[in-house]
Amino acid sequence: MTRILHLSDTHFGTERKAVVEAVLDLARSLAPDLVVLSGDITQRARRGQFTAARRFIERLSLPVLAVPGNHDIPLFNVFARALNPYGNYKRALGPILEPVFENDGVLAIGVNTTRPRRRKDGEISDTQIARVSQRLRQARPGQLRIVVAHHPVRAKVESDLSNLLIGRERALAAWSQAGVDLVLGGHIHLPYVLPLTAASAPAGWIVQAGTTCSHRVRGSVPNSLGVITWAQEDGGQVCHVERWDYAAGAHAFSPVDKTLVTLSR
Repeated sequence: MTRILHLSDTHFGTERKAVVEAVLDLARSLAPDLVVLSGDITQRARRGQFTAARRFIERLSLPVLAVPGNHDIPLFNVFARALNPYGNYKRALGPILEPVFENDGVLAIGVNTTRPRRRKDGEISDTQIARVSQRLRQARPGQLRIVVAHHPVRAKVESDLSNLLIGRERALAAWSQAGVDLVLGGHIHLPYVLPLTAASAPAGWIVQAGTTCSHRVRGSVPNSLGVITWAQEDGGQVCHVERWDYAAGAHAFSPVDKTLVTLSR
């Protein structure tokens, strides 16, 4: 079995200390093969906030795949935004903005959808689409094929349509043909699972995460994270996506929803 812990929008600088500790406790308990951080790791891309994020990652002591979010680029420091927008990010998390993780059970491909010229909107280029498609086609049999980006590609509620990734339809068409299973994202602090296409047998699935540990929760949606399992069951491979919410009374995360996602193989 392969297990992936999906965290997003941690917004270090606005984190709740008790929730951070609960995330670490859960990670120790589940011992996932990979932790995904799908952007907005910090609140304002400040060095101290990235230091806190780096410390959190070190305490996880697990493989981590992280991509930037729009909050990981300086907003008020216009010189840094123009001349070295990812300077603090790279200093804390390493020079690679589009990492790839691979083992026998999973191929996870990171995509940087942030653009320093945009305040919050995400965009993807034809070059990025082609790179991801090529890498997806190189996946080995039995691997769960995942793309990780910050900005969402499908909306569950109408108010989020304006937040969708620019270039998403070209990307999803190409990645579907290349065999993507899951597209993981964040940005809007709303967890949900949706089919990638409207087909009766979806080519893949959209998996959005909420804000994992920030006080910047959305409405009544608490801090949450995702747990993805990919396992061999009854002669076939089965993928489950679970949403886990933080319960303040218990000071812990617990599962509240589990979705069986059928994959076209």
